[in-house]
Amino acid sequence: MSDAPLWIPRADRAAASQVQAFITEVDRRHGQRLATYRDLHAWSVAHPDLFWSLVWDFCDVIGDKGERLVADHGKMPGARYLPDATLNFAENLLRRTDNAEAVVFRGEDKVSTRLTFAELAALVSRAQQALRAAGVGIGDRVAAMLPNGPEAVALVLATTSIGAIWSSCSPDFGERGVLDRFGQIEPRVFVTVDGYWYNGKPIRLLDKLRPIVAHLPSAKAIVIVDYLGEAEEVAKELPRATTFAAWLKPFTAKTVAFERLPFDHPVYILFSSGTTGVPKCIVHGAGGTLLQHLKEHRLQCDLRPAERLFYFTTLGWMMWNWLISGLGTDATLMLYDGSPFAPTPNALWDYAQDERINVFGTSAKYIDACAKAGVAPARTHDLAALRMICSTGSPLAPESFEYVYRDIKADVHLASISGGTDIVSCFVIGDPTSPVWKGEIQAPGLGMAMDVYSADGKPLPEGKGELVCTVPFASMPVKFWNDPDGKKYRAAYFERFPGIWHHGDFAEWTPHGGMIIHGRSDATLNPGGVRIGTAEIYAAVEQIPDVVEAICIGQDWDGDVRIVLFVRLREGVALDDALRETIKRTIRASLTPRHVPAKIVQVNDIPRTRSGKITELAVRDVVHGRPVKNTEALANPEALALYKDLVELRR
Repeated sequence: MSDAPLWIPRADRAAASQVQAFITEVDRRHGQRLATYRDLHAWSVAHPDLFWSLVWDFCDVIGDKGERLVADHGKMPGARYLPDATLNFAENLLRRTDNAEAVVFRGEDKVSTRLTFAELAALVSRAQQALRAAGVGIGDRVAAMLPNGPEAVALVLATTSIGAIWSSCSPDFGERGVLDRFGQIEPRVFVTVDGYWYNGKPIRLLDKLRPIVAHLPSAKAIVIVDYLGEAEEVAKELPRATTFAAWLKPFTAKTVAFERLPFDHPVYILFSSGTTGVPKCIVHGAGGTLLQHLKEHRLQCDLRPAERLFYFTTLGWMMWNWLISGLGTDATLMLYDGSPFAPTPNALWDYAQDERINVFGTSAKYIDACAKAGVAPARTHDLAALRMICSTGSPLAPESFEYVYRDIKADVHLASISGGTDIVSCFVIGDPTSPVWKGEIQAPGLGMAMDVYSADGKPLPEGKGELVCTVPFASMPVKFWNDPDGKKYRAAYFERFPGIWHHGDFAEWTPHGGMIIHGRSDATLNPGGVRIGTAEIYAAVEQIPDVVEAICIGQDWDGDVRIVLFVRLREGVALDDALRETIKRTIRASLTPRHVPAKIVQVNDIPRTRSGKITELAVRDVVHGRPVKNTEALANPEALALYKDLVELRR
């Protein structure tokens, strides 16, 4: 997309990178003569069993690797790497117990906390004992609705140290959003918070917690973390509840014990966006998640011990899980919770300067918002320590690339990355040894055999097509929860192209061997990089008596995606400002502020298939001026005309 790269790594940096060290190790062990990242990538997907085994060794994974490198080689789904290995996820993250900083936390300008590795280990020990006292054991679930603070870090480590399974969301989720997720997995312990800060204001949660706790009968212990100073009062109002401090009080810190379990033992349950119903519960294994994150941190980001790793995320996004794994490289986790523009638009750049952040991760939407707000840290901040910026969540626009190098820092490795909850990691990502070109993701991740397919399943060396992965990889989901025969799992990724992972993104290769992601090719909404399911919005909005039914799409707008909600109303009712506000308020209260549509438009009919299903993809195509395929499958194709060239969607 440009005649010249925006950034070229210095030769000495590239030579000293961990990618180069890994290449040297491949050459030494396997007699290869690899010269570049591209050579290494080709070898990694040609020999995935050797590659993932070497990642284990190179990253000094704690555990027993076992003898076999792969079972059911090449089968997708079905292939299993290091099938005889045993390990504990938390043991590999709690490597250090010294007095270096492990966690630094800033909650807007209201709260700040620091923990050393020794203090973190002590907190994990006490939480581990409290979990066991609550009856939590191997395979049990611990669910958390928490801010991105140190308590969450300690709790995820305590949970996984005993072989239990962690699942989380952020406290801005509404009642329905929480119960649609945690209600399916029946947690034994539910950990939440008295409230949180956002944009300088305290948001109290007691009224929302009452129905949530009432509908989680499996949770024998309800634990309230103190953030606003009101945890005791909240705990008194909820059944089975206690404060985090009181829950830990009976236990003194001792050496943390770790349960070593099989490679594929579940470590996380993450959730799909809920496009076609309640969210699917995606189960990720400890070994695959660990290897993938260590690879991405050390090889793709060149992360080093004692470096300071930041990602602006909540517990409802898989980038939080990715961030936590930074402990496995002995890095310091830099946590932030709240609005990224509170108290000023420079809040995160102040944090980066004050704390000498080395790797700064955020969303493409945040970078765009900074540009529009006139934020220019290159002229106002000392970012000498900052060497890498990661951006994900939605495609990073070419002008955002230019903004970063002009107004944030000229000498920085800008890595646009893309993957998803489905793999708790990235398909395409940064390469610290290669140039950055405007508008392009640098490269496929090591071990990830990415390609772009046409609609009929043929590779597309040029042009837009479907993003696929053609070789099994370590962090494929172990399974979906409550999917005993694997039918939902196979349908989610393998029905379109049998034996090939189909991810649902539009993508194309670039002449530099990089990739451009053009957004989702399915019905999932993706405003500001946050994946949102339409079914969740329907469930909320259709509670309103005047709304008969609704259909929701993502409209490409201003370099991002905005949510457009079309509503069919009760006869005689017109969509006025008051009803628009009722719809927005209902969605915000039931789900999150991110679910609130940018545009609400009244329509008289909603197109549907002959089996009665509404057709978001067809409406989205009409709104974007694209031809609609298979109109013969629609029961009322004439309804599509209602969505064409709407004045409301031109501004």
